[in-house]
Amino acid sequence: MADVIKFSCNSLRFSSSLLISFTSSLNSCQRALPKTQVGLHTRVVAVSDSSSVDSGFVSPIDFRPRKQLAPLKVHATVTETEQPQWWERNAGLNMIDIHSTQEFLNALSEARDRLVIVEFYGTWCASCRALFPKLCRTAEEHPDILFLKVNFDENKPMSKSLNVKVLPYFHFYRGADGLLESFSCSLAKFQKIKDAIELHNTDRCSLGPPKGVGNLNLDSPSPPKKAAESSPT
Repeated sequence: MADVIKFSCNSLRFSSSLLISFTSSLNSCQRALPKTQVGLHTRVVAVSDSSSVDSGFVSPIDFRPRKQLAPLKVHATVTETEQPQWWERNAGLNMIDIHSTQEFLNALSEARDRLVIVEFYGTWCASCRALFPKLCRTAEEHPDILFLKVNFDENKPMSKSLNVKVLPYFHFYRGADGLLESFSCSLAKFQKIKDAIELHNTDRCSLGPPKGVGNLNLDSPSPPKKAAESSPT
């Protein structure tokens, strides 16, 4: 019996020595590993312990951190297109901008028997701007009528020779009859233009060449006069 107890004590003493030796070897291995791997292994064991799962030894290689994707950059380019000014817009092919006296005379000559409506306007004129959209709609409704737009500031000598003193101002021409009618008009009195169109835009044939503006010498500047005024809206 004493021999059995002695053998058990020796076995226990041997197991204790073996455990101490294994622990020393494990600590040596951990010191030999890089710090990052040791720390990662420690975190894995801690997670396993906290979840009460006996997972045994887990290799740090199995828990490599996921590769982060680079942030996607999106560049948006906004292109701004310059919009035309209100006086630069035309209703169609039957609305023409006049930039000189010669262009004005040529347009009247080439119109022949067509009714020609000439608008004298200023870019600074509030009444001209208010009336212009309705004038464009009228041009679209009457493609047989030629509409000429004359900028007063760009054509002052011609405009003053034609006795334009208020803006917007309108002239009506047709073939051999020459100037049919002229008047100032605002948006509130736009019916005047409609009445003039109904009166003068009738089917007829001229018996002579287009009269245009008659015998006025448009190339010679007229004496200084009062600047054109804007008619009330």
